[in-house]
Amino acid sequence: VKLHYGPLVAALLAAPSAHAFAPPSSTVVVNHQQQQYSPLSLYKKQECSTIPTTTTTSLRSSSSNINPYTSPELDTSALLKYATAAITELTLFAATFQLLDVAFTNVLDTSVPFPFAFLLFYGCSLKSRVFNPLNNQRPDRSKAVDGEGSSGFKDRVMPSWTPPGVTFPIMWVLIIGPIRAYSASLIVSSTGSFLCLPIMAFMLHLTIGDIWNTINNTEKRYGAAVIGVLCVVLSAANAANQYYAVDPFAGKLLGGTLIWLCTAAALITDTWRLNPSEEGLVPLYPVVGEAETSFMWFGNNDAEDE
Repeated sequence: VKLHYGPLVAALLAAPSAHAFAPPSSTVVVNHQQQQYSPLSLYKKQECSTIPTTTTTSLRSSSSNINPYTSPELDTSALLKYATAAITELTLFAATFQLLDVAFTNVLDTSVPFPFAFLLFYGCSLKSRVFNPLNNQRPDRSKAVDGEGSSGFKDRVMPSWTPPGVTFPIMWVLIIGPIRAYSASLIVSSTGSFLCLPIMAFMLHLTIGDIWNTINNTEKRYGAAVIGVLCVVLSAANAANQYYAVDPFAGKLLGGTLIWLCTAAALITDTWRLNPSEEGLVPLYPVVGEAETSFMWFGNNDAEDE
């Protein structure tokens, strides 16, 4: 195959040197010529049907050729929407728990059955996002098991030590979810109430996790995702501490989930390192132009769900 080096040499002379952490580029065919393609060239539009769709769906390769990282500006609109979503989700959780307390105390005049509390909190652990107005989709579970890419998993350059896709649903559905549900049920049994400080600390943890999924999976803000996942870890530690003050065993159980969360934080941080922009590492805050934050409740949503 005859290679045409003219365009490649010209590009190398005109562009700055590639970032040290730049992922390997691959060869694609454009106008019957071989050219080099790399994730770092997402801002340069190319009319080529052979480029994988996962690269063209990146929010950075939008309708504009402007690189948002040349002069990064804090996306205050996104921060405001994240805060609004958090307040909305926590308010809905508090209202739901208040209604349950009234139902069991004043109407049924009985204590909360442990199985009921367990199923409720297990559902909250897996589907808390139903109370969040943002699009906080998770990676597609079936695709992850098959090793295929989806939003938030293998749709970017991933660290070589990334666990197999089947690991994630096993951890969240069969281990983390039951631990969360059982420890929260212990707290309700001890306090006799759903609406209490330890349970709301746990809901705060789930809320931050939902917003982080929006940042990492939907918007693909690799820098902001690092700060987001650290907030997820800290909120889990705070909830475990609140649990421990009521029931030490429940606190230790929830604290055990920090092992997995810290592993996830390391994975997200390494992913950020491996996905730089043309200007270098992406800023650790939401940048204007890298994505658009919108409320899923007030518009059409074609994103995939779990």
